[in-house]
Amino acid sequence: MSRIAALSQSAPLMSIPESRPPEGGTGEWYRGAGGLRLRVGFWPARGAARGTVFVSPGRSEPIEKYYEIVRDLLDRDFAVVVHDWRGQGLSARLLPDRLKCHARSAEEFLDDYQRLLDTFEDRAPKPWLMLAHSMGAALNLMTLVKGESRIEGALFTNPMLRVKTGKHSLWAVNFQTDWQVNHGRASDYVPELFDDPFEHTFENDALTHDAQRYEIWREQLFACPHLAVGTPTWGWLSFALKLGETLLRDKNKAAKKVRTPIVLMTSGDDRIVNKQSAKQFSRKLGKAQYIEVAGAEHELLIEAEEYRREAFRQFDALADDVAPRLVGYQGTSEPPRPSRGLSLEETAVASDDPSVDDEHLPETLPDTDDEKSV
Repeated sequence: MSRIAALSQSAPLMSIPESRPPEGGTGEWYRGAGGLRLRVGFWPARGAARGTVFVSPGRSEPIEKYYEIVRDLLDRDFAVVVHDWRGQGLSARLLPDRLKCHARSAEEFLDDYQRLLDTFEDRAPKPWLMLAHSMGAALNLMTLVKGESRIEGALFTNPMLRVKTGKHSLWAVNFQTDWQVNHGRASDYVPELFDDPFEHTFENDALTHDAQRYEIWREQLFACPHLAVGTPTWGWLSFALKLGETLLRDKNKAAKKVRTPIVLMTSGDDRIVNKQSAKQFSRKLGKAQYIEVAGAEHELLIEAEEYRREAFRQFDALADDVAPRLVGYQGTSEPPRPSRGLSLEETAVASDDPSVDDEHLPETLPDTDDEKSV
């Protein structure tokens, strides 16, 4: 088999010296709604598995940003699945401009996720748990509300139920967004949300208090600029607003029928999403616990240890109920292990999506940075 053929069958997991894929994992492609090629990373448990944790990142976040979290879960004797949502990471982009953060509808994301679960039906040990952040948390919540019954427990951090709109009222933002989409501008950037992923700094843009974790992601982004996602489009903003409002209104009271134990965690100093919406929604759910971490920023799973520790304390409590610890578990952290990552050129060869071909990759880095993840 040729090198190109081999790379086309397996999806690359990118690497830098400071952040290598945890040992034992593989990158794979699967087909989402409309035949889009999407990327997933799968790590079998190191021994007898307690179950499988499906990790769903937030807006703009690729699998690579979650390597440390994968290690934490492997240390807890779980198998782990992490995926790139459509339009980000190495999954197919929806527009020729790879930096545009675009979406067409929540239904496409939900269809993709159902296909992901189906792909691992016979491979991922049960019970299954969800661990998701922001946009991923809102989409996973919708999956449960729509009746997905294979999940035994879920922890969601800062679910994107209502994005903060700054000096503008929510009504005004909804009106402007609908007007732009209805007048054929869904794929245009939202000018006021301009976000260049290569110009951010820890001092001005970080959504975590942990400078080291922030800089590791920055190094990964500059080493693999094709992972970057920038300014949202009107289409993405419309998707985000409608997803949250649909969940909060819950016209058919479907949330009350969700029997999956859920922990909704919010950050006290979140600048991206409204924490009161999560608190409000937790009351609608059949079995949910709401917890606020005072002083924490938006990226709770990539926060300073004092905040991050609370998130994993809550995860452990949930996991102990639905997937009891195996005898001999020590809860120690695995140090980074050597693992070969792939270069920018190898990744371009590995994808059959036109937006990842060599001719569509920038010859030089655009004047852009690590965007705010929603």
